[in-house]
Amino acid sequence: MIEPRILLRALIVGTLLQLLMVVLGHFVPWVIVHVFEFGGMMISATAGYLYAMDSAKGYFPGATAGAIVGGACAFLGIALSVALGDLASRVIPVGTAVCVLTGAVGGLFGQMAANWRAFENRR
Repeated sequence: MIEPRILLRALIVGTLLQLLMVVLGHFVPWVIVHVFEFGGMMISATAGYLYAMDSAKGYFPGATAGAIVGGACAFLGIALSVALGDLASRVIPVGTAVCVLTGAVGGLFGQMAANWRAFENRR
């Protein structure tokens, strides 16, 4: 089961980071060339990781919520970048799909981190 409160927190963090990257890229062209692709994927993966590590509900819910939050925050960031004229609109579906995948992978790693934390804290 996906926890909406934790999902919202991860979405807020991911969206703020994506929007910060897009605004920075709008004013610094180097960021568009060297950071947008990997940075966007990494932010989506981190948002998925944060959700799964905080909720610790299992691999499937972590990956599912990670995919949701990763895709949602990437979609908002890419949409803003298209609105600012920095990217073409054809990037929206491809970029969002890639970030859905990286968000899901981040969710898997977040669940792994939650398992490690539970293992270390057992006594």
